[in-house]
Amino acid sequence: MKTPMKAGIIGIGKISGIYLDNLTTKFKEFITIHAISDLIEERAKENAEKYQIPNIMDADALLADPEIEIVLNLTTPQHHFAICEQALLAGKHVYVEKPLSLNMEQANRLHALAKEKGVRIGGAPDTFLGAGLQTSRKLLEEGWIGKPVAACAYMMNHGHEHWHPNPEFYYKEGAGPMFDMGPYYLTALVHLLGPVKRLSGLTKTTFAERTILSEPLKGSTITVDVPTHVTGLLEFANGVAGTIVTSFDVWNHSMPFIEIYGTEGTLQVPDPNTFGGPVRLRRFREEGWSEIPLRYSYKENSRGLGISEMARSISLGEGHRAHGDLTRHVLEIMHAIHVSNATSSHVQLKTTCEQPSLLGDF
Repeated sequence: MKTPMKAGIIGIGKISGIYLDNLTTKFKEFITIHAISDLIEERAKENAEKYQIPNIMDADALLADPEIEIVLNLTTPQHHFAICEQALLAGKHVYVEKPLSLNMEQANRLHALAKEKGVRIGGAPDTFLGAGLQTSRKLLEEGWIGKPVAACAYMMNHGHEHWHPNPEFYYKEGAGPMFDMGPYYLTALVHLLGPVKRLSGLTKTTFAERTILSEPLKGSTITVDVPTHVTGLLEFANGVAGTIVTSFDVWNHSMPFIEIYGTEGTLQVPDPNTFGGPVRLRRFREEGWSEIPLRYSYKENSRGLGISEMARSISLGEGHRAHGDLTRHVLEIMHAIHVSNATSSHVQLKTTCEQPSLLGDF
């Protein structure tokens, strides 16, 4: 490994804290933060002091800085495309929070631009690189449930207005339950089973307005602009039949995060929004579930692992795992579910991706 890659971070919001914690400690061998940028100057100053980051810049200056090799884009989804495009045009590698962009036209532009400029693009989530999902993938490869037949994934709650200080974003373009949380579940499924080739979808919006119950905006109303209950039926390229449900309309449920059903048993996969376990297995002749010890590193919250593995892979001339083809494919799956509902038809996907390999020692 050569000297750590110099990174610039744009967007110092809620999710940035865990990135800054991890990139300045456990992943500092691969990344050094050269500069940060945020619209709220005081927030940028506070974090620069806390994490001993040498430079605070506006976004344009950061993107133009020749010392910065890789840009970590932690802005809100409405700004993902513009920041990524500008960074790629400047010849910098880019790692972006989910989703890759708001639509496929933007995603395809970023994909083509990265190739044209000879730089890398990658993106969140990187939770599939954690011990829980890596162990799950290893069990599948070793044949513990035989040949996978079907899979299901459920992310259901009653929305963010009960606890989030500013929840309006979650009901606007680029969010909703599928675009907000779907990337975790779909990335996990593609990691475990490979790409999707065809799907159908059903969506609905149960409440036209939501009332905020959390401070400081308690009592304010939100106009809901996106579907809040989304169901997809997925046909994977390997023949596995999948179901995914994401919802902000469900008060309580007892469904699993993810289960994979095979010819010889069932694998219960942990919450894909986390890095750890538990991983549970039940083979066809067994009377109960067995919890499987995690075989890999990164059981704790390790956000930043994706961009760190990307930086390491660049230095070694290898492919990285949280790659742009994967993030673009996941984005198309999410969009296609909504298109299927609107057109009452199956959708054949135009993108595909390489199934990320196991992380191994890192």
